[in-house]
Amino acid sequence: MSMSFITLLIFMYQTDLMKKQNYLSILPYLAVADSHNSYTKTYKLDIYNHGVGPAIIESVTVIHQKKKYDLREHDNRVYTLLRNLAPRLDSVINYSTSTLERGLAIPANTEYNVFAVTNSSEDYLLMTSELERLLSEGLNFEIVYKSMQNEHWMISIDSEGPVKLD
Repeated sequence: MSMSFITLLIFMYQTDLMKKQNYLSILPYLAVADSHNSYTKTYKLDIYNHGVGPAIIESVTVIHQKKKYDLREHDNRVYTLLRNLAPRLDSVINYSTSTLERGLAIPANTEYNVFAVTNSSEDYLLMTSELERLLSEGLNFEIVYKSMQNEHWMISIDSEGPVKLD
């Protein structure tokens, strides 16, 4: 009888270990980073998934001067929203942009380019100066994403890594 009880305890412990291992094996870990290269006149905004599982975008909200903007209302493009907040960016010619729509999966150990301004001193200087201005006015963002196990996280400029929401 005691042998059966001990076997049951060991089985429960092993099941708990497998559950934790499964959880950790699909955990996404997003980080947003920008890069400035004054030599090549390039500014890039990227999202990195440093986790071991895909991150699935749920929503993107940009905050400026305490007003919240849903990225879906701006064609799911950060650059489109930035141009609305800083109309001078309309004159930038050399740029590329990507969407951040709900359901977008960012695979583990990859980077996703949100937008880039390249190959122009004027465009580079305009982008960096306008972003500095917007940041000084309180520009922030909230990206909510989930794992394959439907656990939700949020990252923002203010967060020190992903914040678990569930």
